[in-house]
Amino acid sequence: MLLLDGNSLTIENVYEVVYNFASVKISDAAKIRMQASRGIVDSWVRNEETIYGITTGFGDLAMVTIPIEQIEELQENLIVSHSAGTGNFLPPAIVRAMLLLRVNALAKGYSGIRISTVEYFIHMLQENMLPAIPSQGSVGSSGDLAPLAHLVLAAIGKGRFWKFLHAGTATRLRLNSTNHETIPAAQLLNEKGIVPLRLHAKEGLALINGTQMMTAYGTLEIYDARQLAIAADICAALSIEGLKGTDRAFDARLHATRPHAGQQRVAENLRSLMRGSEIRESHRTDDPRVQDAYSLRCAPQVHGASRDTIEYAARIIETEINSATDNPLIFAEDKEHIEGGNFHGQPVALALDFLAIALAELASISERRIERLVNGSLNGLPKFLTEHGGLNSGLMIAQYTAASLVSENKVLSHPASVDSIPTSANQEDHNSMGSIAAQKCYKILQNLRSVLAIELLCAAQAIDFHRPLKCGAGAEAAYQLIRSLVPHLEKDRVIHDDIQTMIELLDGNGLQTKAAMSAKIL
Repeated sequence: MLLLDGNSLTIENVYEVVYNFASVKISDAAKIRMQASRGIVDSWVRNEETIYGITTGFGDLAMVTIPIEQIEELQENLIVSHSAGTGNFLPPAIVRAMLLLRVNALAKGYSGIRISTVEYFIHMLQENMLPAIPSQGSVGSSGDLAPLAHLVLAAIGKGRFWKFLHAGTATRLRLNSTNHETIPAAQLLNEKGIVPLRLHAKEGLALINGTQMMTAYGTLEIYDARQLAIAADICAALSIEGLKGTDRAFDARLHATRPHAGQQRVAENLRSLMRGSEIRESHRTDDPRVQDAYSLRCAPQVHGASRDTIEYAARIIETEINSATDNPLIFAEDKEHIEGGNFHGQPVALALDFLAIALAELASISERRIERLVNGSLNGLPKFLTEHGGLNSGLMIAQYTAASLVSENKVLSHPASVDSIPTSANQEDHNSMGSIAAQKCYKILQNLRSVLAIELLCAAQAIDFHRPLKCGAGAEAAYQLIRSLVPHLEKDRVIHDDIQTMIELLDGNGLQTKAAMSAKIL
């Protein structure tokens, strides 16, 4: 059972809840804080005080005072009017993460929301009742207003839920939901005997002011990025083995002179993966080459820089998922409210743009290694890694696919956060575009997984030509796992199927686990 207190949620916690359906509840300390801030809101309503979003309109309508008897209607109107999203529905995993992150932010106790309202969303999470949320419509600065409004819209019985109600695999949860059938929210709530949520003063605003869509993406992207960074090191080691490269460039003394943490970690990983390699020993004394190409020799520098960027983004995201991001915030001990801009997504937008670039670079250098593996004029191996070239094309087009994905990543890597467009009658005159940064990064992450999958196929095929010589212990364990799933490419077959098998291997982190057990890599 994970206790949510608004202060201690981790990226790993989010992964466990989203994909492994770990149970959650609000901590007792959080309930005390929440009740205190709710009491303040109730007193303001009783006294008919003029406070933004509680007894006034929203945005550029903040000067309009709302009579006390219309306050609940105000909150519902806010949700209905802001449910203006469009586009494909968000992936199920993102919706689960949004539910969790919204609850955790409210548990901090600065939002003036009722405990029962927050527990309503916990119940939706536990039952996997996932609102159908359009993916487009957020500019990421008054928070992810439209997506969060659609999240709440289903709870009040006016939106739609998916019929996708049961636990599924991580792969299934990651899929876009365009093929999932939806059902009217009122119908599903009625079937399950659940009364639609009624929003009280401040609650609609508290639920939709926040960065939970972009941060949901960011949290899951960070988790997967860390895993793919390990996979990239494994891919590099296998490619170096397949190309009969040297491990000399990974010497600890060399990397101690430029002590970036990521660079040193990758160099250590490559040394561990290749340790005891029979392939390396076979050409240690009679190889005329002085040094390898950059895509091999500079793997620690390139992979390491991406790792350091991933960890920078992780620090930003972990701060954000434990932050109060709505407006106004209520400080119960002082009986005060403060209007501000904690909902502005700029910290997340910048971090996810940077993360996207880092992941694109991992794919870019992987594609260069793939090219060296299939290019017989560079490596002394059969052209396109097939013994019967001409009649067979081997892995020629696998490299095309990798090149296509890397080129797409270059377009997607243009930072969303450098753009802004005014909204709400120029009241909201600088917007972060964080939701766009988050979704672009998600696509780059998927492309990276596919490129690494192709590199695994090509590297294993190259290593086949060096048998019976074995790789280093860690690389050999990875090679054996690949070959247990995909046989040697003796003659042409549908490469798509092999790529998908490798994608699923990476998606389940099986390769990373296997190699790590043999080489103790991180």
